[in-house]
Amino acid sequence: QAQLVESGGGLVQAGGSLRLSCLASRGSVGSYHMAWFRQAPGKEREMVASISWSGRKENYADSVKGRFSISRDYSRNTVDLQMYDLRSEDTRLYYCAGGEATNPEGEYDCWGQGTQVTVSS
Repeated sequence: QAQLVESGGGLVQAGGSLRLSCLASRGSVGSYHMAWFRQAPGKEREMVASISWSGRKENYADSVKGRFSISRDYSRNTVDLQMYDLRSEDTRLYYCAGGEATNPEGEYDCWGQGTQVTVSS
């Protein structure tokens, strides 16, 4: 199974951009379904973006469509989340997840520890 480590979080002004990376320190990102989630204290976990192992399917939450983009970087063995036009409501702990290629959609086996994104007004 993959071991996942997130990076790229930090403090950014509203309207700015950040790029989050999820490094698979063990295994290959090309062998798994991958996704980014986010969560704030007292709120439900939310799926932000996902990509199938084949790369033929991508899904995005309505709240981030047109602003966020998920992609794989095979040379670095990462799954990245490019975020544009950030808003205060995007302030969350972001973490990535991976699922076996044979898993049903939405079922994930491995989880990262999270990286904090804070957007100031």
